[in-house]
Amino acid sequence: MKNIIQDIKIKPLKIIPDNRGKIMHMLRSDDDNFEKFGEIYFSTIYHNVVKAWHLHKEATLNYVCVSGEVKLVLFDDRKDSKSFGMHQEIILSPKKYVLVTIPPNIWNGFKGLSENESIIANCLNQPHNENEMVRKDPSDKSFKYDWI
Repeated sequence: MKNIIQDIKIKPLKIIPDNRGKIMHMLRSDDDNFEKFGEIYFSTIYHNVVKAWHLHKEATLNYVCVSGEVKLVLFDDRKDSKSFGMHQEIILSPKKYVLVTIPPNIWNGFKGLSENESIIANCLNQPHNENEMVRKDPSDKSFKYDWI
């Protein structure tokens, strides 16, 4: 999977199945992209629903999709970035099981693609803090992106 947005990291992950179920790796303290532990939470999203846009001014995000399928969309409006003004779409699912690490100041959002509810795990490098977040409506024209 090619990376378009500067500073985004996409890492293929292992799923280890056996006759009892499976183990789905996500993030280890000795991984190159691990900074520190802040919080892990799970976000669910329904079919064709959009959860966007949001940006963290301080936190680094680490996303995996453990159930279902979602389209993650990134938008870079950092004026000093080589990818300024660019979008990147990444399909997340257990079939395409990857960890996406998103540094501060990258806009992101999701669209549920699976008929069933999808589940995204997020391991932040700091506890969730609504005061360091910025949110905008999915239809905000400044993103020049159509979720359809």
